[in-house]
Amino acid sequence: MADAMYPSTTRELAQRRHELAPEIATAFQAFSHKVFAEGALPAKVKQLIAVAVAHVTQCPYCIKGHTKAAIRHGASNEELMEAVWVAAEMRAGGAYAHSVLAIEEMQKANSAKSS
Repeated sequence: MADAMYPSTTRELAQRRHELAPEIATAFQAFSHKVFAEGALPAKVKQLIAVAVAHVTQCPYCIKGHTKAAIRHGASNEELMEAVWVAAEMRAGGAYAHSVLAIEEMQKANSAKSS
């Protein structure tokens, strides 16, 4: 079922994107291959990180593509789900940590009312 908000990627759309800015598209593709190549971190770990980041950035294309790539590199369903939970905790943790800003403003407002 196609989602109107997120059209399916096709070869035609990829080709059009490349045609509109060929040098940049080629450079980005080379960069992407380098980033996800085996290195100090194994390719599977890099893909698991990408799955987690994709959930935080909420990119459906990245979620699908990096989940498939992680599976191709040997990631288990359990590893993928743990990566998603890490992303959820980091996102929630950011809200929790930044709550001190709201508390600070509450304290300022309460002090101003008392004065």
